[in-house]
Amino acid sequence: MSPRIYLAGFDLFRRDAIARGEYLKNLCQAQGLQGLYPFDQQVPAQPTPEQTAQLICQQNLQMIRDCDAVLANLNDFRGLEPDSGTAFEVGMAIALGKPVWAWFDAPTTLREQVPHDAEGRDAEGFLVEDFNLPRNLMLACTWAGHSRSAEEALPRLAAYLAQQPPRF
Repeated sequence: MSPRIYLAGFDLFRRDAIARGEYLKNLCQAQGLQGLYPFDQQVPAQPTPEQTAQLICQQNLQMIRDCDAVLANLNDFRGLEPDSGTAFEVGMAIALGKPVWAWFDAPTTLREQVPHDAEGRDAEGFLVEDFNLPRNLMLACTWAGHSRSAEEALPRLAAYLAQQPPRF
């Protein structure tokens, strides 16, 4: 059976979200992986938006439980940080002992990405961490690896998984 890869990221908010999901799943298939995209799940009409959100959340959590690894789009989303939902999914995968491979096009350190003063503080006075990492240490110290794009990440993730002992 092909390793199942949960495709985490804000790609599902794009105008072309369905086509983007198919593209990512095709990239997975080309590497002998099975891509799991949140829109693969059916979401029957619910009485309230909150109930719809709850169903989507539960379905995505189950997909993460069922996957073998996570490919996470950690590009900046609506600011200088990755999407908060994606960061949550990464944390859940790590907590479940599943490898995460991140992709983003910002290879520089946080200090190089976030404007700061001579003391290392941003415009609001918060310290910008200086660990020579491209993302917050809680992400950067837990992923199995990272790449600049999904196209670059998937072959590297497939190779990484091929080197791992079987999980039972």
